[in-house]
Amino acid sequence: MEFHPWIVSAPVDFGAVRTEFGLASEYPSEALSEARGAADAFAGSRADLRDIPFVTIDPPGALDLDQALYLERTPTGFRLQYAIADVGAVIAPAGALAKESLTRGQTYYLPDGAVPLHPTVLSEGSASLLPGQDRPAALWTIDCDDRAEIRHCSVQRALVRSHARLDYAGVQADADAGRLHPAIAALPEFGRLRIESGLSRGAIGLRLPAQTVVRDGKGPARDGDSGDGEQRWQLVVEPRMAAEDWNEQVSLLTGICAARIMLDGAGGRRIGLLRTMPAPAKSALDTMRRTAAALGVEWPEGESAGRMLAGLDTGTPAALALMSEATGLLRGATYTVLDGETPEVLRHSGIGAPYAHVTAPLRRLADRYATEICLAHCAGTPVPDWVRDGLAAAAESMRRCDALAGRLDRACIDLTEATVLAQRLGTAFDAVVVREANGSRPAEVFVTTPPVVAKCVGGPPEGWRVRVRLIEADPTTRTVTFAFPAD
Repeated sequence: MEFHPWIVSAPVDFGAVRTEFGLASEYPSEALSEARGAADAFAGSRADLRDIPFVTIDPPGALDLDQALYLERTPTGFRLQYAIADVGAVIAPAGALAKESLTRGQTYYLPDGAVPLHPTVLSEGSASLLPGQDRPAALWTIDCDDRAEIRHCSVQRALVRSHARLDYAGVQADADAGRLHPAIAALPEFGRLRIESGLSRGAIGLRLPAQTVVRDGKGPARDGDSGDGEQRWQLVVEPRMAAEDWNEQVSLLTGICAARIMLDGAGGRRIGLLRTMPAPAKSALDTMRRTAAALGVEWPEGESAGRMLAGLDTGTPAALALMSEATGLLRGATYTVLDGETPEVLRHSGIGAPYAHVTAPLRRLADRYATEICLAHCAGTPVPDWVRDGLAAAAESMRRCDALAGRLDRACIDLTEATVLAQRLGTAFDAVVVREANGSRPAEVFVTTPPVVAKCVGGPPEGWRVRVRLIEADPTTRTVTFAFPAD
């Protein structure tokens, strides 16, 4: 087989993955009709806050804009005003749209297009916080001290208008140049303080390379291609920008506030929907400590895993290995319903605090329910019956669709890896061993070009830079296997 070392893309059929996972394609006509005719159920009773110069920060090209923020420095700290698309106000609780969204659970993102939770006429149109448009929102107001710790939080229904649509790369460039939009001028300082707050709480953040499948921008056909004009896909590793971390902290803070409101309850009775995760198992922490010692990484006694990981240089093999090992600390995440009782686990150990999803209602079912609970608690009104009666079903839908989303994302990446590498059997690659073999589980390596994470036979040591040889790349089974040593 003739080898073209510069070919790192290939035609990939993601339709087969959609079929395998049973993803819905078209929206039922009745639900689509409801979305087209959706109207704000609280029009006329909202606080008019269109004068606040909100901005959105999203990936380029995104149209399902859930969040808009305005952050200001105050004499005593910070005030965050965070507008979230008010999906609960435009979906009839007992309608066809609500029923279909319960089945879907969330938006599924595939390389060749999304399978949306809601019809795009709603999620990318009338409910999206697009710039220059008046929109109904659940507006969070969060006052923090000068260390960005929460002093007071509340949420109300409001009418808002986004003044600018920003993306992460642009925000990062503006921050580096000292020319941030006034609405987010305080974001770098605020974000860094919130990150430190999380580490103080024992939060665990993983900064593994973000493996992504993207269209090959060089065109559908080139020398060495099949010549059939099919769209080609390639694997890339997207660098994590500080601007993404800062923006993430705004969302995490809001989720922490939402959980606090739910746990405080109304009239002494807790009603809510939390995102929870148990504390890491001692065995997982012990394994992490042994791995750190073997790799020569200093981990002082008494220092949290999250702080140790935060101090690593992610460009080193040791960091990649430890970050991969740390995934074992973040297991058992689920959705926990509150309705008077006190479940055993109330915290999310990865965040280091009780937490609830409330900031992405256009893309995730749970947020609509949790937001309605917080709105009711803050207004001093009863939680709507449709919310309370539907909490168990919403939680079950989220558990199911979260698991599906994880498998779906992995399937798309595995398929692309196997398809791109199928023409390179027998080729040797430079790699980093991110996880050593353990019992029947083979070792795992990270190949940098093209960026692939796959199993490796031969027992290479964890954290080593090695040379491996590709011995299997099967698009049918979505399997890739390397062997060590390469010779």
